[in-house]
Amino acid sequence: MKIGILGGGQLARMSLIPAVRLGFDVAILEKSANSPAGKLTKNEFIGWVDDKIIFNKFIDFCDIFTLENEFIDFKYIEAIEKSGKKCVPSSKTVSLIQDKLIQKKVFSDNKIPLAKFTQIDTDSNYESISLLLGKKFVVKSRKMGYDGYGNALVKNRSDFSKALIKLKSRNSDLYAESFVNFKKELATIIIKSKNEIKTYPIVESIQKNHICKLVIAEADIPNKIKKEVIHIAHKCIEAIEGEGIFGIEFFLTSENKLLVNEIAPRPHNTGHYTLDACVTSQFENHILSVLGLPLGETFMLRPKAVMINILGKNNGTSVISNYSSILKQSDLHLHLYGKDKSRKGRKMGHITAIGNSVDALLIKVKKADRQIKI
Repeated sequence: MKIGILGGGQLARMSLIPAVRLGFDVAILEKSANSPAGKLTKNEFIGWVDDKIIFNKFIDFCDIFTLENEFIDFKYIEAIEKSGKKCVPSSKTVSLIQDKLIQKKVFSDNKIPLAKFTQIDTDSNYESISLLLGKKFVVKSRKMGYDGYGNALVKNRSDFSKALIKLKSRNSDLYAESFVNFKKELATIIIKSKNEIKTYPIVESIQKNHICKLVIAEADIPNKIKKEVIHIAHKCIEAIEGEGIFGIEFFLTSENKLLVNEIAPRPHNTGHYTLDACVTSQFENHILSVLGLPLGETFMLRPKAVMINILGKNNGTSVISNYSSILKQSDLHLHLYGKDKSRKGRKMGHITAIGNSVDALLIKVKKADRQIKI
């Protein structure tokens, strides 16, 4: 069985490792050579889905497919399916997710709690949108938005004009969403195969400059909220006819109301802690769900875990100059993604600590993050 992964970044790399451990061949399709995942397989296809020759060779070589991001036009996934082969998630699921405005409409139609939203068109202006969403709202790209690159906070007419200029340079289709005064950002990973559905513990994520910096597992929230998160997560999967692995982000408002922020049809940054803290990592369960094999257990090995993203501190060649300062601390787990180039704010790796006290674990991972030089 040859598994094809569309994309060769760190999510593909961390999914490839358990697939190989289980005895499966993995092929990667990526635009350039020596991607983080491509370095770990001899089956590295250089090119992209819009290159018919390479893409067709990739389809012919593999037996089943998955992806590491939701930015590939679902029509290319349809091409895989028309060849008689399966992709997890399906083209239909991706078509309901990759355009965030469509995603919001699908969830709204299924009575899933969301912040208020509206489409931005040629007639839209600050006054018309503020009447619907309030004077403070967020303009977002409908596609290709991640790590804050597709968002702009708007407080007045001038902000709105600047937001349109900034975001239309990335993607011309935009929408607006009401500003949410949340007290916590929560997330969970949910996996669905043909016969099973499982969820990981609910975590709290803490952002820095719109990029996930810290993940705390489990989140310190009442059991009632935990149950509601799981219930809503199941509704989300049903709404998009989902199969495979999904990361779902939530806002917990100051009134203890849950709102779905977004869903991603792939392993998720908020689930990286599962590599060290859970019986089965999100990446292994990703592969198991793609192949229709029995899913692994998702519970934690210790009561608490904290993960910190290692973000690039300089622009240039990626070089780790002080492994020893981290590795000599036996209670820390260091994961680096094999990226050749570093830039400020780029996700270069992560560190996880597991134990009994969140406060103690936070001190350890923050100290380690300050020490590492990349």
